[in-house]
Amino acid sequence: MADKEAQTIRDERIAFILLAVVLAPVLSVAIVGGYGFIVWMSQLILGPPTG
Repeated sequence: MADKEAQTIRDERIAFILLAVVLAPVLSVAIVGGYGFIVWMSQLILGPPTG
């Protein structure tokens, strides 16, 4: 039983490292980059913002 608990803890640590170190930064860059791309394309099509 202790071996199964140790395996579960190891799996949870690997999942946390994957989420915190890999997935969160990749998603952040993708979201910010996607938003910037949308703004850039909309300004190419519609023109610069007027104020």
